Amino acid sequence: MSDSNAKLLSLGTWLSIGSPVIAELASECGFDWLLFDLEHGCITDAEVLANLQAAKREGTKLIVRVGKLDTALIAKLLDWGASGIMLPHVSTPEQAEACVNAMNYPPLGHRGYSSSARVFKYGLDVRTTFAPLFLCQIEDYEGVTNVEHIAAVKGVDVLFVGPADLKLDLSTRHPHQTMPYEEALKKVSSAADFHQKQAGILIRNFSDITVLKQMGFSCLALGSDLGLLREGFIAIKSKFL
Repeated sequence: MSDSNAKLLSLGTWLSIGSPVIAELASECGFDWLLFDLEHGCITDAEVLANLQAAKREGTKLIVRVGKLDTALIAKLLDWGASGIMLPHVSTPEQAEACVNAMNYPPLGHRGYSSSARVFKYGLDVRTTFAPLFLCQIEDYEGVTNVEHIAAVKGVDVLFVGPADLKLDLSTRHPHQTMPYEEALKKVSSAADFHQKQAGILIRNFSDITVLKQMGFSCLALGSDLGLLREGFIAIKSKFL
């Protein structure tokens, strides 16, 4: 992968409710990584810090998905202790490079440095180097067609497919500007493999896991807190119908 095996991500899950209790529980359940969703989730910018503090199990990587490229917000989230950033709708290598620049200290980027930030234990554990993870979301036709160039960007760790957005984009395009969804997945996986990056995807239907792993996807987000609650409520209710 981009730096070392220490940066590999395996099984994770999506957290969008914004509850520190749920974040703590998910962390204790042993997921390799957790995703806090600021794009579509109910969690607010101000609530992220409490969630990061709650998910305190050692070794759990904490990723925050931002809604857009916001350099000040990205720097703050990393200062607060996020392990990495997920950026949605990356369609060009230039967009990926801009996020890498926002996430990293010189010479790779232009992020400002403060030794008193939480990531450095408020000045008690000062390190001069800290390499955050960058999960680059491929969610449209342009992103798939440019995926080889995006994967080549230094600082990109994971090419992460957003299946709902990608399926929607491919299904609504002119026939000459689209491709089958399965072909798009293969292009993403192939680019990740060639450039020694990971391919990732959010999985709603757990029966798809085997096929996706065979295709080369290794960074897997299994469901979400909201989805698990929804299905649990439906299952309980169905017992009385």
